[in-house]
Amino acid sequence: MKSQKPTYTFSKTDFKHHTYDKVRYGDTDKQGHVNNAMFARFLESSRTEILYDPNKPLHNEETSFVIANMSIDFLAEIHWPGQVDIYTNVLKIGNSSITFEQVIYQHDVLCGYSTCVIVHVSNDTKKSTPLLPIAVDYLQSIKK
Repeated sequence: MKSQKPTYTFSKTDFKHHTYDKVRYGDTDKQGHVNNAMFARFLESSRTEILYDPNKPLHNEETSFVIANMSIDFLAEIHWPGQVDIYTNVLKIGNSSITFEQVIYQHDVLCGYSTCVIVHVSNDTKKSTPLLPIAVDYLQSIKK
């Protein structure tokens, strides 16, 4: 029987945005590795740097971003102590949505791969609203 494990054919240099996060002891579980739920938090750290950067606001006071869909492939364990490197690209820019591709590395080992859809919404109606032109321009600059 063939392995169902996906094959990834990219390198870290293929990604336009990079950040890192500290692995905390409290992130670990009884097996001694980082709990899978923490992968989502590490990925969030990178996306929020893009979406909520005070020097490049991509929304206004009447809008915000919400996560609509996320998929994570858990490929290798992450261990404490240390840090993880998170790399992010924009795959697609829709009228009100952004699709991100993200990876997590620790010690140059690919530990996780994720795709995620974020939607720009009205804070009042909670309904999707078109991305701001300034957001589209910036997101284009980090599009794969």
